[in-house]
Amino acid sequence: MKSVFLSAAFACAMTAAAVVPAQAKGCIKGAVVGGVAGHMAHHGVLGAAGGCVVGHHMAAKHRKQMQQQQSQQAPARS
Repeated sequence: MKSVFLSAAFACAMTAAAVVPAQAKGCIKGAVVGGVAGHMAHHGVLGAAGGCVVGHHMAAKHRKQMQQQQSQQAPARS
């Protein structure tokens, strides 16, 4: 249980300090969720690593979807 709290505290500190690079978008949130889920299965570090990968993938997918919506809404100029 101690590792879950340490992971969450570290994630909060990183977010509060704004040290997170743009490429890690979604990783911190995914790592916290994955760490908690992995802790329940006695694999906290593995869960955090998997959560980071999934969180980053979902953030990139969301960003790409938003860019497509913005390009479709922009009027075409000639």
